[in-house]
Amino acid sequence: MSSSLDLSIDARLTTAPPSSLPEINRSVVTVALALLLVGAVWLAQTVSWRQGVLLLVGGAAGISLYHASFGFTSAWRVFLADRRGAGLRAQMLMLALAVLIFFPLLAHGSVFGQPVKGEIGAVGVSVVAGAFLFGLGMQLGGGCASGTLFTVGGGNVRMLVTLAAFIAGSAIGAYHLPWWQATPNLGPISLIATLGWAPALVLNLALFGAVAWISLVLERRRHGTPAIAARPATGLLHRLTRGPWPLVWGAVALVLVNLATLLLAGRPWGVTSGFALWGSKIASAIGFDVSSWGFWSSPARATALHASVFEDITSVMDFGIVIGAMAAAGLAGKFAPSWRIPLRSLVAAVVGGLLMGYGARLAYGCNIGAYFSGIASSSLHGWLWFAAALSGSYAGTKARPLFGLAVERTRDTGC
Repeated sequence: MSSSLDLSIDARLTTAPPSSLPEINRSVVTVALALLLVGAVWLAQTVSWRQGVLLLVGGAAGISLYHASFGFTSAWRVFLADRRGAGLRAQMLMLALAVLIFFPLLAHGSVFGQPVKGEIGAVGVSVVAGAFLFGLGMQLGGGCASGTLFTVGGGNVRMLVTLAAFIAGSAIGAYHLPWWQATPNLGPISLIATLGWAPALVLNLALFGAVAWISLVLERRRHGTPAIAARPATGLLHRLTRGPWPLVWGAVALVLVNLATLLLAGRPWGVTSGFALWGSKIASAIGFDVSSWGFWSSPARATALHASVFEDITSVMDFGIVIGAMAAAGLAGKFAPSWRIPLRSLVAAVVGGLLMGYGARLAYGCNIGAYFSGIASSSLHGWLWFAAALSGSYAGTKARPLFGLAVERTRDTGC
């Protein structure tokens, strides 16, 4: 089966009978679900009901990311190294669904009385440099922003190192951001404001179709035909609760997560501003005068810096992603942390995390905040981020063997 939007490849699908699958790790699932439910109730009582629900939305994101293995890092790497484009086409489907829903809502400006606005970043040198560094870093670190969180929740110890470096890099990026903001830029450009939401929608859908078509052409040129996933032997309910999910399910689920965030928070989903907040709070605790940094000079950011992290929407959703992925890993029977990490891989985790954290601040977001939510917001900087980060990923893919990291190449299924 093949078409311009063939999304059928999914390396996690299996033909193994249900009896041979790992048993559910009940203790892990119990702890994770308890954390989500108790945390949601506590947040609803101490902060707001919306904050409690946003923790659950983050949990749903973690479950979706883990079960669908919806990573941006590996999808780009496999395409760049071996022209397998199913993951990239799944991202185009996700973005297409998002703009179909978001553009009319953002143009209207409110939903059920709740004001909503997009994430519009400046188009300039800072975005190009930051996104390139982010793309390079995510290939060395082993995951993007959302990927780092859901793999940490799934029990990947190496990704804890990446996350720690990510947080440190985010704080450094926050400190340096005012300098980068002074570099040449065109300012924020909203395609909805510039073209109108309907023409902007048509333009974006055409671009998504073009990217999907190019990926399909390149895959066919390399392999003859797109890869086809094996038909799973498990039933629908089993796959829904224990995974693995097809990429299409993951794409739809992430659009719903972003929509829920827009409706509850009044703005789209983001990830890495929480890392900058955590890193800056740690820096403040060890003696740095963080309040004097230009990044924290605005009233809203200054308030967030001095408030509890549980009052920060992005932080709460990040916590939810980790806990949700932990529940998903327990349901899949795959929560098994390993502390054996080769030295070169550990170095790559540190370098990759620092680059991602620093780059995300320069580029006004990560694969979620700048790429997914930026494009869904009609921000031109989202497309610039995509191009620069893909270039950085190419460099990162070439650099992976220097750190003893594999570059996957799928088996040729062509004729």
